[in-house]
Amino acid sequence: MVKPFVPQLVYFEPRALEYPLGVELKEKFEKMGLELRETTSHNQVRNIPGKNHLQQYRNAKSTLVIGVRKTLKFDSSKPSAEYAIPLATGCMGHCHYCYLQTTMGSKPYIRTYVNVEEILEQAQSYMEERAPDITRFEASCTSDIVGVDHLTHSLKKTIEYFGKSDLGQLRFVTKFHHVDHLLDADHNGKTRFRFSVNADYVIKHFEPGTSPLDKRIEAAVKVARAGYPLGFIVAPIYIHEGWQEGYKQLFVKLYESLPKDAVQDITFEMIQHRFTKPAKRVIEKNYPKTKLEMSEDERRYKWGRYGIGKYIYQKDEEQELRDTLEDYIEAYFPQAKIEYFT
Repeated sequence: MVKPFVPQLVYFEPRALEYPLGVELKEKFEKMGLELRETTSHNQVRNIPGKNHLQQYRNAKSTLVIGVRKTLKFDSSKPSAEYAIPLATGCMGHCHYCYLQTTMGSKPYIRTYVNVEEILEQAQSYMEERAPDITRFEASCTSDIVGVDHLTHSLKKTIEYFGKSDLGQLRFVTKFHHVDHLLDADHNGKTRFRFSVNADYVIKHFEPGTSPLDKRIEAAVKVARAGYPLGFIVAPIYIHEGWQEGYKQLFVKLYESLPKDAVQDITFEMIQHRFTKPAKRVIEKNYPKTKLEMSEDERRYKWGRYGIGKYIYQKDEEQELRDTLEDYIEAYFPQAKIEYFT
């Protein structure tokens, strides 16, 4: 059972205490008896304890940094949204395959930003620029925001902000089941709440430190009953012994658990397992015993943006993965929308 995240060590940027949320978090963590330290910048946290790389990496993953987001320019986002909205960076989960390991490199600690109002004002200006079109914001490009929100409630505030908006929609994805504080948010159907799901084999071997599948599904049921539009990301789709049956069981569990009225508006996003050369190096350093299959010879190379290509499955394997999972979705959730397979 994964308990809600509690950091072992908390760093504050001095400027964070100029914001009400910064002050509130400092008081909360003092009452909890956590060790608090000061740092000049959320990008420059030093002296994380540990005798070697692995100890420091693990300790960083349980370190929370309270900072101010200075760059308010949002990245243009993933296939599912126009912009990424930066509420937090980093994750307490230990998913072996995660791309955050390379994008965050030497900063695997978790950062949360207290200038939420400024971030939302920036989101508002992006919405106005694109009016009258709806602008979608993804809140989980650089973190699993739900994993830390029971402490900060910045996601809850953002959900309620978009609930009042005519031009914006919010979406995020999580592997954690700690959703109770979000169930009474005034979302007005403007936030799509998505869960990352996978075959049991993948969760068991490659997703330590996250909620088990059954807990994620229980949370999805609560979220559906709270009236949120629901979605699932099946990622990474990973070929392993018995994968067809493993993924079938996933869809059977979803079908048997979800309330029938919730599946009228449900989305699926599917991402096959991929890795880059730099990612492989980092993964092997951070998780030296991983069973994750990363053989370049068995994959096909696909050129990416910024000149860094990735290794994905061979064309025939990719097609079989896609056909198999789309068949399961068609069988169990015929009214669902498949947003993409990549």
